[in-house]
Amino acid sequence: MKYPKIIQNLIDCFKKIPGVGEKTAERYVLALLEMEEETLDNFADYLKNLKHKIIRCKICHNLSEDEICDICKDMTRDHSTICVVEEPKNVFSFEKAGTYLGTYHVLDGLISPLEGIRPENINIASLLERVEKENIKEVIIAVKACVEGETTAMYIAKKLEDKNVKVSKIAYGIPLGADMGYIDASTLEISLENRQQIHN
Repeated sequence: MKYPKIIQNLIDCFKKIPGVGEKTAERYVLALLEMEEETLDNFADYLKNLKHKIIRCKICHNLSEDEICDICKDMTRDHSTICVVEEPKNVFSFEKAGTYLGTYHVLDGLISPLEGIRPENINIASLLERVEKENIKEVIIAVKACVEGETTAMYIAKKLEDKNVKVSKIAYGIPLGADMGYIDASTLEISLENRQQIHN
């Protein structure tokens, strides 16, 4: 016997989420059926707003509800330091660790000639512009340790070598090829503290 069409459609929707298979999707939908109507209405509103109200910060490209995100707006943070990450979820990983008090820059990818991703396809130009316009003293490159990550780090370092800015990258404690979004808080803290300078 098949599920009613609405239930099956929802199961198919949940299966599009990475890591969610048939059984898990089925469990999610059946759990939704058990929820109070008000909770379900809120859930539906949040899902709808996710696409309509979440935008990218015009400074750092992080996820935000406003033109400028809360981190870039926060004048208590160290605005002379930028931590460069691959994707927005990496920002939230560092924030959960709670030890980094500078700002961020989200690249939205890594340089990968094999996949046709060149420097102009990710947010490197806006990073270089920030270094030019803001009083930046250090750029910390916190991307995963892989060929693409190294290529991206070296490209950024090369572009900044004639600027009066320290360029470093995190290394210690991060396994080769690890996704930065899944590194635990204490490992991220150690990696930041033991960052290696690329150039002055």
